[in-house]
Amino acid sequence: MQLKKKTPFSPKKLLFVILDGVGYTPKGPEFGNAIAGANLPFLNKLWKESPTILLKAHGTAVGMPSDEDMGNSEVGHNVLGCGRIFDQGAKLVNNSIAEGLLFEGKAWKEIVENTKTKNSTLHLIGLFSDGNVHAHIDHTKSLIQAAIQEKVPKIRLHILLDGRDVPEKSALDYLTPFEEWLTTLRSKGADVKVASGGGRMTITMDRYEADWSMVERGWKIHVHGEGRAFPDAKTAIETFRKEDPAVIDQYLPSFVVEESGKPVGKILSGDSVVFTNFRGDRAIEISQAFTQKNFDKFDRGNFPEVCYAGMMQYDGDLQLPERFLVSPPAIDRTLGEYMAKSGINQYALSETQKYGHVTFFWNGNRSGKFDSKSEEYKEIPSDVIPFDQTPEMKAQAITAELERVLGENHSDFYRINFPNGDMVGHTGNYPATVKAMEFLDGCMGRLAEACKKNNVVLLVSADHGNADEMYQLDKKGNVQKDKEGKPVPKTSHTLNPVPFSVLDPENKIKLRTDLQEPGLANVAATILDIMGYETPEGYHPSLIAK
Repeated sequence: MQLKKKTPFSPKKLLFVILDGVGYTPKGPEFGNAIAGANLPFLNKLWKESPTILLKAHGTAVGMPSDEDMGNSEVGHNVLGCGRIFDQGAKLVNNSIAEGLLFEGKAWKEIVENTKTKNSTLHLIGLFSDGNVHAHIDHTKSLIQAAIQEKVPKIRLHILLDGRDVPEKSALDYLTPFEEWLTTLRSKGADVKVASGGGRMTITMDRYEADWSMVERGWKIHVHGEGRAFPDAKTAIETFRKEDPAVIDQYLPSFVVEESGKPVGKILSGDSVVFTNFRGDRAIEISQAFTQKNFDKFDRGNFPEVCYAGMMQYDGDLQLPERFLVSPPAIDRTLGEYMAKSGINQYALSETQKYGHVTFFWNGNRSGKFDSKSEEYKEIPSDVIPFDQTPEMKAQAITAELERVLGENHSDFYRINFPNGDMVGHTGNYPATVKAMEFLDGCMGRLAEACKKNNVVLLVSADHGNADEMYQLDKKGNVQKDKEGKPVPKTSHTLNPVPFSVLDPENKIKLRTDLQEPGLANVAATILDIMGYETPEGYHPSLIAK
């Protein structure tokens, strides 16, 4: 599985910078384009004067079901790191449900049979929206319908409110019709209720072990029924909104639904639990809490022995969880594996929030290294704080570390991720995102100088858009306004393409303009082309003009 050298072989060292969440739109700041609204002397010069093209970073170009679906960091890094397009989470689950394969599988049958044998409860925990990035409400509804048909005795739902991949205050838009649907099911004899919930950035959905206290709060709410009590989820959300009109869904406090003074859905030994998210990053920690015997991240209290399954397996190497409803894509022959087996030294760097993206997701959902001798991974711990309060995040530390390692000249291929455009963009705070972009611009100028000094080719792109469209737009492309006439913030990713630029110290590299709809899948071959290697079989073609 070694790479073939081009003839003549003229190797170059390369740094690939992923500006997470930095897409492109011609629309200006008045449409919420924080990139256009920022003062970016380096990046604007790069995009204007250096070879630059736009790459498709959403929909079918990254394995999603349709071009109405946003891209995301996970599938984006999968595609960047493997040079091909694989059917991804949402599409895999859609197909499995449509074809009935999910409900014929061993995992689902074990989940159902456990509840019927023990006359116990099926608990469904997961993101409650149709954002289709981590989960989809329709998948949850399909599980409920199948469970009722299978005569599961009792079903309880633990809903994680979104406001990040969908409009920031849309929770009731999903909950109200959903509760009406549940009422119809109950009228036919089903015992199905919402038992607990809270904002996705408040409970349960931490990732990369950045803040285990989130998972602990979720555990107490979902498992033990310990938390602020309400008669139903709608009342909880309306109460929180009255108490703090500024709070958006992803940061809503947690709640427990009670009847007659008791929680309606504590998780008990003998129950079955399905985590309905298909995306892995924010599903791993709660899965560990439910499945690991020697768990030490927090005190789980009276630990329930349950039959647990994920919608998908969130980490194949760790086999987490062991039981899962839909198999993830089998991504092989990644760029990282090819390089490791060809003696190419690699260096990967980011802060905690995106560290897994330049390692696990880049390597095709694989933990660990292919070759510890030729690969070096560096993680800089993220701050546990809302990112609009520190829009610089760890960009300074990432930049300084990379300047150091470029000067040491030990590696051949460097890849880094600056999370700012995505993580600050997700807060919906336009001024903070402008500040984040301006800080990144200074960091990028420093990296360009370091690359020039060390004769390293610099590639700059992104995995999807976000900071480029931070106001909600209607179908005509006009900015939506709230009751006070202010733009409605947008916290989700965009459907916009991303820039791809080359800064060559020798100024010789040019980009192709003849490819129809080039996308993220073209980047891997481009990296190899610049570094002096042939494109592996099946990879999308290089973007370099011959």
